[in-house]
Amino acid sequence: MTADTKASMTGATVTTRAFPNRTVRLIEPFGAGGGPDITAHALAGELSKLWHQAVTVENRPGSGATLAAALVSKAAADGYTLLVNTSAQAYSAGVGMRLGYDPLGDFSPVASLTTQPYVFVTGRKTGIATVHDLVAAAKKQRTRITFGSTGIGTGSHIGAAELSLEAGLNAAHVPPLPDDAITEVLAHTIAGRTDYMLAPIPTALPAIRKADLIALGVSTTTRSSLVPDAPTIAEAGLPGFDFPIWYGVWAPAGTPPEIVAKLSADITRALASPGLQSWMRDYGANALTMTQQEFVRFVGRESERAARVVKAGSIISR
Repeated sequence: MTADTKASMTGATVTTRAFPNRTVRLIEPFGAGGGPDITAHALAGELSKLWHQAVTVENRPGSGATLAAALVSKAAADGYTLLVNTSAQAYSAGVGMRLGYDPLGDFSPVASLTTQPYVFVTGRKTGIATVHDLVAAAKKQRTRITFGSTGIGTGSHIGAAELSLEAGLNAAHVPPLPDDAITEVLAHTIAGRTDYMLAPIPTALPAIRKADLIALGVSTTTRSSLVPDAPTIAEAGLPGFDFPIWYGVWAPAGTPPEIVAKLSADITRALASPGLQSWMRDYGANALTMTQQEFVRFVGRESERAARVVKAGSIISR
């Protein structure tokens, strides 16, 4: 080993040991009360204890949930500005959206976080109570029924499109308005401006409890303790349907590998803490445990899944 190599390794070790020595920012794309916001706050609390440094959460909704990613893609690649996002980070690449950044190439996947079901909801005003009712209503209508989402290429978009494809629904996607946070998107379904959507359960739960939204099913193969009366979509008539929401952390591309490795290890450690384990039980989530390299490959496979839905012709927006 040369002196230069030893010096380089020593410098990397010192940098890693010193990291972080100032505030770390977690940027999320869906707005206050959305799944990434709730998840980021829970993670921030544990990382702050672990690092003895402030960890802040910033809400940057807008531009179809791409504003936060655009900001992080242009941030310094030093590990101090991170993106907490859903599967949308992978799906937006598969959809082939025109963005000001590359969802895969401009980021380093750092760590997977959690996974949980979406809930398939419709507004009370539709009079629909089951998946069967929705399919029957769609077949009777002369015009396409509509589904909402948090943005083109997000999990709620790709999942609803995949569901529509499997159910044989003649459905059109209604993207959110440029500044809509997830609460506004749900309000469109409650008001009947869209017929249905897939939504993160904790975000939709208050409206479900008030009966403003009807839970038609959950998107995974097991039921959720948060909406125990809702069947799985597979039970409700679409055998094999399984489309969870998942969350992860990304750093800007070019972040030093030793910093990415430390972030990944510390986030994994935080997920195993009693505090986050308790939070996950209350939130109806499960840890999505994998190594950093496994997460890189997982993101690639999920991007390919979105591309297959696009190829099947079920990405229709109006």
